[in-house]
Amino acid sequence: MNARTVRIPRLPRLPRLTPPAPRSSPPRSRVAAATAAALLSACATVDTARPELELPALTASAPAQVERWWTLFGDPQLDALVDEALGANLDLRAAMARIDEARAALRLARSNLYPSLDAEAGASRSRRSEATSLRQGPPFTSTTYDAGLQAAYEVDLWGRLAAGRAAADSSLLASRYAAETVRIALAAQVASTYFTLRAYDAELQLATETLATREENEKLQAQRFEAGLASEFELRLAQAERAAVAASVPALKSAIARSEAALALLAGRSPRAVFTPVVARGIDLQKIAAAPPVPAGLPSDLLARRPDIRRAETELVAANARIGEARAQYFPRLTLTARFGGESADLSDLLTSPARVWSIAGGLLQPIVGAARIGAEVDAATARREQARIGYVQSVQAAFRDAHDALVAHRGAVETLAAQDARRTALARALALADARYKSGYSTYLEVLDAQRSLLEAERARLAAARDRQTALVDLYKALGGGWSPAQFAQETAPAKASAAN
Repeated sequence: MNARTVRIPRLPRLPRLTPPAPRSSPPRSRVAAATAAALLSACATVDTARPELELPALTASAPAQVERWWTLFGDPQLDALVDEALGANLDLRAAMARIDEARAALRLARSNLYPSLDAEAGASRSRRSEATSLRQGPPFTSTTYDAGLQAAYEVDLWGRLAAGRAAADSSLLASRYAAETVRIALAAQVASTYFTLRAYDAELQLATETLATREENEKLQAQRFEAGLASEFELRLAQAERAAVAASVPALKSAIARSEAALALLAGRSPRAVFTPVVARGIDLQKIAAAPPVPAGLPSDLLARRPDIRRAETELVAANARIGEARAQYFPRLTLTARFGGESADLSDLLTSPARVWSIAGGLLQPIVGAARIGAEVDAATARREQARIGYVQSVQAAFRDAHDALVAHRGAVETLAAQDARRTALARALALADARYKSGYSTYLEVLDAQRSLLEAERARLAAARDRQTALVDLYKALGGGWSPAQFAQETAPAKASAAN
């Protein structure tokens, strides 16, 4: 692949919000207005630019039907297992719960932009000192009742609350991308484990059939030995070969049981079902559909299709917003409060006109001594932004490495399977010739045993190559962001963005 440099604008630094030095020449009103406008613009800035990266040439398009790529293998049982896992897997359910948490955090951030309205009611009883209240006289004990409504609103002069909402909005989107990442990884893990299970099934069937053949050979050599037509050496070789094949059967059964338990766990089944797993089988490994067409290069929309990259990008946006939120603390907060209600010494008079009370107030809160604390928060937010920037670059690097390795592995697996097919065909013919030579007296039984061992090893290697071809294709779809439809995802996230904008 030819390299092509794609320049993405470098992420600029946010302006540091420090109060400007007073100047005597312009009128004070003009300075105040200019300062307020500059600070408001600076605080409200949320930088969404991505770091500059050098990317390879992206020419190929993504394979068709990538949203449900596992259906391309044509195995209904694989489809059922993946759907079961996507509906019940605990890791995916935890990721969905994190989306709910982020959605609640966004609602909390949005609520800060609107006035609060509280209802209050209370009663108090107090006694004055007789020693200090001689002029007022009795009664020294009094009861007061009060009830009313109290409203409060913070005017977002410097964009602090808006930046907090923007950060929460980006965090919600990042949590959805994280869930999509878990979804893709889960589907790939189920498919890979299923293909491994089918490979173990095929290998167990091969071992069982081979064991039956070795038992027949052992019986034949025993008969020939009793008839004096074969030596004890040939008999012992036949017995050893049968025992070697028999020893592989328990190991294969154990591997099958572990793979079934792994699939049951991925599917989110109960502990009882995981302990005694039952996994239905579909199409035999060697009859599963051949690998679907694979693009020659990387897809042109890899950066847009990989949810882990999109997650890192939205986390970078959120980190930028947090810087603006932290810097806005340098400047005063304007809070408006209002209260309307009643206050009376008699509960029955609480709602009457003479008992009515109200108040309207506004206040400014300007940090003075806490500037060092605010500076530390700004520095921490800036450091987190830098971490998010580095995380974005790392996610892009990892994505292209995954795609590169998956393409290389897939090509190698296809070539290996073709070579193993040719090897098995040649060794099957060699075994037939060795058996004919042995029966004709031109060679010893040892030559037949060598041919049998070679063919068995070639059969096992071919099954492993078939498994590797399928798992390499699974890894390729995972690396290309398979299982995630950008259009569908944008449609699903549109309601959340619309509600955040309201």
